[in-house]
Amino acid sequence: MTALIVCVSVHHGNTKQVAEAIGEVLGAAVVEPEEVAPADVPSYDLVGIGSGIYGMTFHPRLWRFARSLPKVPGTPAFLFATSGSPELFWRLATLVLSRLLRFKGYRVVGTFSCRAFDTWGPLQLVGGLNKGRPSHADLSAARTFASQLLGRSTNGVVATGARPVRKATGARRNASPPSTPAPS
Repeated sequence: MTALIVCVSVHHGNTKQVAEAIGEVLGAAVVEPEEVAPADVPSYDLVGIGSGIYGMTFHPRLWRFARSLPKVPGTPAFLFATSGSPELFWRLATLVLSRLLRFKGYRVVGTFSCRAFDTWGPLQLVGGLNKGRPSHADLSAARTFASQLLGRSTNGVVATGARPVRKATGARRNASPPSTPAPS
């Protein structure tokens, strides 16, 4: 099985830590959206995409990447996120991104999220929120999630490692459905 994780981690590296924990278990390459051509994504057996949450939605770079993905015939995919706020405040973003992936033909087999250190806006004034997160327990939960993904998404096939990722070149196609909201 080949797996790919596309991750946007901007401020503190929180989301990248989670992506790498999941990637260890799946044997997946962890890349940023600009490091993989969207047309190459369907060649993977399992695809994960995630970012930190900004203004109650996924990062705009991740949205652009997801909208540029070509249609596929049922490739398993999963979402992951980190946020300073509880998932209740941004659960809708996960549902909308899942809907976009399903529109593109992906079979969303799971989602993972955890709290993370956040110094956005006024939180800087108090030294941030959720210091020390993601914690060892959060990263352990991410690894457990990845182990469970292996059973759900691959029908018993054991992960054998990541394939090399070609760098993205040229213009990207924008094939998003008209009803997908643009990030703010």
